[in-house]
Amino acid sequence: GQESKLFPLLFMPNLVPPKIPGGEKVDFDDIHRKRMEKDLNELQGLIDAHFENRKKEEEELISLKDRIEHRRAERAEQQRIRSEREKERQARMAEERARREEEEARKKAEEEARKKKAFSNMMHFGGYLQKTEKKGGKKQTEREKKKKILSERRKPLNIDHLNEDKLRDKAKELWQSIHDLEAEKFELQEKFKRQKYEVRVVLTSASSCALLTPAE
Repeated sequence: GQESKLFPLLFMPNLVPPKIPGGEKVDFDDIHRKRMEKDLNELQGLIDAHFENRKKEEEELISLKDRIEHRRAERAEQQRIRSEREKERQARMAEERARREEEEARKKAEEEARKKKAFSNMMHFGGYLQKTEKKGGKKQTEREKKKKILSERRKPLNIDHLNEDKLRDKAKELWQSIHDLEAEKFELQEKFKRQKYEVRVVLTSASSCALLTPAE
């Protein structure tokens, strides 16, 4: 009695066995087979859905990899273009720098050549004037006086202490002096040519008159 109080009897419903209509026998194997087919179909559907989702995921993964690779290729191409442009810029800068240096060197060489030529011309012209003065002796014509004046204009060059700007100014001054001297020299030469021509004309006329005059 005490055990029945502790463990009350469970209520068990009345199970009614399935009725077989018309006295036919129930085919439990067929029922089991149909249930198995249903379960297999559901399982196959789950498997197909799983592989379909997996296929989509793989396709998305492939697409993502393609996009990443495409982006990487774009960045590499952009980097290559930037690198090429930088190389071209550096090359242009180097070429421009070399051109400027070459131009400066050329101008410097031309300036040095002009200074040397100016100095040489002055020395040569001075020597020419000195020779002319010695040849003329004490008797000085107007031309010789001008040469002497030009010779006296010569001043010794003192350019060792001059900087580049002063040397440039000095070269300009020498160039102008030489230009003036050459102009005066040209005038003297033309005057000498005219005098020489006039003397030749006079001598020719005198000779012609002497030939035409009958001897007494």
